[in-house]
Amino acid sequence: MPKSSEEQAQARRDEIVNACAELYETMSFRDITLKEIGQRTSFTRTSIYNYFETREEIFLALTQREYEAWTADLNALAAREEPLTAEEFASALARTLERRSRLLKLMAMNLYDMEANTRLENLVAFKKAYHGAIQALAGCLRRFFPQMSEQDAQSFLYLFLPFMFGIYPYTSATDKQREAMRLAHLDYPGFSVYELTRTFVEKLLAPYLHE
Repeated sequence: MPKSSEEQAQARRDEIVNACAELYETMSFRDITLKEIGQRTSFTRTSIYNYFETREEIFLALTQREYEAWTADLNALAAREEPLTAEEFASALARTLERRSRLLKLMAMNLYDMEANTRLENLVAFKKAYHGAIQALAGCLRRFFPQMSEQDAQSFLYLFLPFMFGIYPYTSATDKQREAMRLAHLDYPGFSVYELTRTFVEKLLAPYLHE
């Protein structure tokens, strides 16, 4: 049965975003061009402009998809039947980010530039995905810490969410960066995503530890 025009359009958008994701595994944002992305799709490069006007729109769509995947992980965590201690929740939340290295890498980029070069409707779609992740994380707090006040939950969210933007740079130094730190006599802590996140979440949940 032939696909509808909307299904075909979505399949094309997905193919473009998939090509971008594949390139981003080994290349930097700076080096990935629309031409490079087009060469990985099954249609002509000029057809990309029917779906995305700029490279930034493609990257923002990829970031949106990563947020939606993380949201699904958070919703699955909140759906667990057994209660979790603060330590167990910190560990479980850290594991959700350990599986989202691409999201963390994208967050380390300049989102201001990406958003500035994106049409409003695409930016709104991204913001909805980001809001969904915030709601899912808030749902986890309500599920496992019902004694937490609304104010404390908001404090957790607005400390944890900005913290996420720095996870990738602190856990994924390049060889060049490591050499520069060595020559500058700067110790590199060498934390993993899991270790850094778990430790930070435990700090935020200090009042609930050992309960």
